Amino acid sequence: MSKSWYVYIIKATDNKLYTGVTVDMARRWAEHCTVSVKSSKGAKFFRGRKPKALVFFMKSDNRSTACKEESVIKKLKREQKMSLISSNQNQLNQYADLQNLWNK
Repeated sequence: MSKSWYVYIIKATDNKLYTGVTVDMARRWAEHCTVSVKSSKGAKFFRGRKPKALVFFMKSDNRSTACKEESVIKKLKREQKMSLISSNQNQLNQYADLQNLWNK
């Protein structure tokens, strides 16, 4: 059985956007929340800023597809990313268990 991969966007406290991929959103959120200068698990992006909200995620069938989708999203302009986030809000709201992660 193959794992599901997720492409996600997190809005930081300074309103900048971070895009990544993972197989375990809860674990990855926790890693981003606990990043420090000495931590090697969270993204360097969150050194000096904190994650505020998970604003987008989408399921991918495999790592290769997820990484390709991540690459496409990272190349978008901010306005395009915000449009993508807006179009994804209904799907995001369906995942109440994940909403509990970013409300903690």
